[in-house]
Amino acid sequence: MLNKRTDKIKITRRKGIVLAGGKGSRLLPLTLGTSKQLMPIFDKPLIYYPLSTLIMSGVQEVLFISTPHDLPSFQRLLGDGSKWGMMFNYAIQDQPRGIADAFRIGRDYLDGEPSVLILGDNIFFGHGMQAVLSHAETRSGATIFASLVRDPHRFGIVELNANYDVIGLEEKPAAPKSHWAVTGLYFVDGRAPDFADEIECSSRGELEILSLLNHYLQRQQLGVEILHRGYAWLDAGTHESLHQASDFVKTLQDRQGLLVCSPEELAYRNGLISIDRLAELADEQKQSTYGEALMTIVRQERDDLSKR
Repeated sequence: MLNKRTDKIKITRRKGIVLAGGKGSRLLPLTLGTSKQLMPIFDKPLIYYPLSTLIMSGVQEVLFISTPHDLPSFQRLLGDGSKWGMMFNYAIQDQPRGIADAFRIGRDYLDGEPSVLILGDNIFFGHGMQAVLSHAETRSGATIFASLVRDPHRFGIVELNANYDVIGLEEKPAAPKSHWAVTGLYFVDGRAPDFADEIECSSRGELEILSLLNHYLQRQQLGVEILHRGYAWLDAGTHESLHQASDFVKTLQDRQGLLVCSPEELAYRNGLISIDRLAELADEQKQSTYGEALMTIVRQERDDLSKR
């Protein structure tokens, strides 16, 4: 575990949205009984990973959007957010109408404020990730995060010029103009719900996020953060990727002795909860290796504090 407290993030007025809907059809039969975002990625539910990214973004208030069937399960798991020093809200997406639909569903919750939307099956990891997120917070308009992929025809692709400015967006192109995929993390300003109202459904019957982002691109207000070598972006939406993500997290935690994307640890290190509250959360889970890892952090932090 980390021995030193990291620099605290600055809490932002930007609100968070986690889109955790859909049918999870690529994971059948696993998703017949539960949401894919509730499935384990090694020692934590998948939903913990995007939540951790939002904590690192400085977000303190989050809206979770899911299906009528799955939403109660998320509420039982996550509660109102107070145990992590946060505020959680919940909303229903009764049909999979696309990513951009999240901004229409969340219009009243956002109330004109800027937001950061993350897909519930996306995992981000890398040294300096918090700094990348902090830099995105300083931009106006909208910001996307791009990661290099071998098979760009399977993804939404961003075309960049020599200065890494965004000059085009394409959805699963047959002849990709780059290998930079648009990941499932989007920083937008308060106009996003209005832009979502203006776009039309695609041939898939969905409100495509690239269509919404094109509104910003047309106004030259779309920035990009490049996730270069050393950053991991995992989309745990298939059997193979779910397994790979678990192996990735297990390998890092076993080798380095660090927790990957722990909301409890991140809430403590970023000043949302106290060391005593972290100890309580660790004690509640002490029968598991995850709880043991949290308690190790508590012991290390108390020892470090006693030496100051």
